[in-house]
Amino acid sequence: MKKHWWKILTVCLLAYTFLAGLLGPVPRLPLLQETIRNLYFHVCMWFAMMILFTISVVHSIRYLRTLQPKFDRAARLYAGTGILFGLLGYGTGAIWASFTWADPNIPLLDSFSTIARDPKLIGAAVALLVYAAYMVLRDSINDIDKRARISAVYNVFAFVLLFPAIWILPRILPSLHPGNEGNPALDVKNDISAGMRIVFYPAVLGWTLLGVWITQLKIRLQTLVDKKFES
Repeated sequence: MKKHWWKILTVCLLAYTFLAGLLGPVPRLPLLQETIRNLYFHVCMWFAMMILFTISVVHSIRYLRTLQPKFDRAARLYAGTGILFGLLGYGTGAIWASFTWADPNIPLLDSFSTIARDPKLIGAAVALLVYAAYMVLRDSINDIDKRARISAVYNVFAFVLLFPAIWILPRILPSLHPGNEGNPALDVKNDISAGMRIVFYPAVLGWTLLGVWITQLKIRLQTLVDKKFES
């Protein structure tokens, strides 16, 4: 039980996120209305993704220092889980955008084309593609040691590109995304009430712990497969 307390905490936090997030009171903001509840899913999944990518690059650095295969394995699997959460965050964001950004006065295809060109979405797509290339790179090298070293170095550079692609460049360019200049849809500092914050922060922790849990299961499975292959 002492080893599994954080798993129990994960289940409790996610249950709280769904119940309080879907049933709790939220501010009635112009344009957003009830869709602001997606904050507990879309934004929190992106936070979890960035934390998982951070854990991945830490393991890559540890591999470069020690050359122990277990760190390379962990780096790959944490990156894979990070990509999963990134896709979920991207998907929930796209659904959110379809309710808040789309112009009902123009054809749906033209409206979607405008949304797809948003700098925030392009930056997020580029970041996910960079990490997808990391997975492709690993599968393209047959030599185990060479693959691990090159992948570890690439993972460091991918992580360096992650934050400019998601945080810096989209804030410099005009964007429909909340939080950018000229867009009053959501002011994180002023529009998220105290009642939302007591759900938001546990949601970030809950999704992150879920990602760690998934990755730990993948690491155990991969370890068993490797041992069976070696024997």
